[in-house]
Amino acid sequence: MTAPIPRDIPDLPAIPGKPALKPSPVPAAAVVTPVRRPAATAFRLLVALAATAGVTLGVVLGDPTRTLSYFAIQSNILLALVMALSAHRAWTASRPLPGAVLGATLLYAVISTLVYHLLLANEASPFSLTGEAAAAPTGWQAVAHHTLHTLTPIGAVLDWLLLTTPGRLHLRQAGTWLLYPLAYLAFSLIRGELLLPGTPDRHLYPFLDVDQDGYKRVLGNALLLGLSFYALAILLVALDHARPNPLRHPWKTGFRL
Repeated sequence: MTAPIPRDIPDLPAIPGKPALKPSPVPAAAVVTPVRRPAATAFRLLVALAATAGVTLGVVLGDPTRTLSYFAIQSNILLALVMALSAHRAWTASRPLPGAVLGATLLYAVISTLVYHLLLANEASPFSLTGEAAAAPTGWQAVAHHTLHTLTPIGAVLDWLLLTTPGRLHLRQAGTWLLYPLAYLAFSLIRGELLLPGTPDRHLYPFLDVDQDGYKRVLGNALLLGLSFYALAILLVALDHARPNPLRHPWKTGFRL
């Protein structure tokens, strides 16, 4: 026999506090249908191909060891890789690359073009190129030169302004981005010490010429450039948060890519 069911069941005591549900993040793909971006894919592939062509011409037409030691060459190699990966993700509607990677690539591309046009190619600059290095390149060398120092940096800036979501760069990343320029400084100084005195292009940049200025002045130049690069990184972060979103509101910029 079973016990009779009571007619009145006492209420359960109330649970103190408000019930809290654990956060359950939902991927954006489950809410918004991923969309391919063929125009963005095509543009990024063009930038990647231009950077690859510029680096290839520079290596073929010059000394490969010396050519690959330039900051502009190394930054363009990185730009080609990042643009190719970004093009693939835009075509497959995948999640874009991390903002830290895109910001670093953009910063290095801007640094390479600003250093060249403001310091090396500017006759009023104390670090302007002299002698054979100051001679204007011709033929395919001119094509590679202008591609690496002007065309691909402009492409990187346009991709950032027109094809990426704003607000992905953060101030805490700016210091990390400077690790590569710092490593390049060490590489350049060590390279100069390993080469014999009198070797052509022993020091690739006038502001890093230890033979002419000594370590004290070279390190001072490096400090001023490093502070300028950090200020540039902060400016890029500020502009990234202030610019409109061309992907959400294409009518604001007139581009529908």
